Amino acid sequence: MKNESRAERADRNFVELLQGARVAVTGVQVLFAFLLTVPFSSGFTRLDAADRWLYYAALVSAAIASICYIAPTAQHRVLFRQGRKETLVRRSNLYGLLGALALAVSMTTAAMLVIDYLFDVALASITAGLLALLALWTWFGQPALDRSDQSSSSSGGGGSAVPSSSRD
Repeated sequence: MKNESRAERADRNFVELLQGARVAVTGVQVLFAFLLTVPFSSGFTRLDAADRWLYYAALVSAAIASICYIAPTAQHRVLFRQGRKETLVRRSNLYGLLGALALAVSMTTAAMLVIDYLFDVALASITAGLLALLALWTWFGQPALDRSDQSSSSSGGGGSAVPSSSRD
């Protein structure tokens, strides 16, 4: 948006961040709710100490992801009409990144726990490693490369750089 003010840009960016969080928070909450029920199932007592630690990591990281994805909305309520939207946008972006990282940990450890329970630790470790790599690449690595491509094309002079007023 070329002719938007800083305040309008902050408003638009915050709405976009909340839309992204809305998608993620539903999945996180379903995973977290499922993980909260696991210890009450009859098979949970058969888990060894290593699997209990995997469960712990999955549960705590799902809770962290939930907190991070919900934080922008809660903080918006507290900071409503305080003129702090740009701060809230920067902070919400950080919480979104931390929430995605925590979600990747929770999904990976939960999958590892279930695969270990059903098959063996070797298959569980390989699968969890592949899932972690996929999440890290698709959620962080590929976008980081896109950012680096964008910054090199905008500083190189020969590319079709996006004007800074239209970057988010």
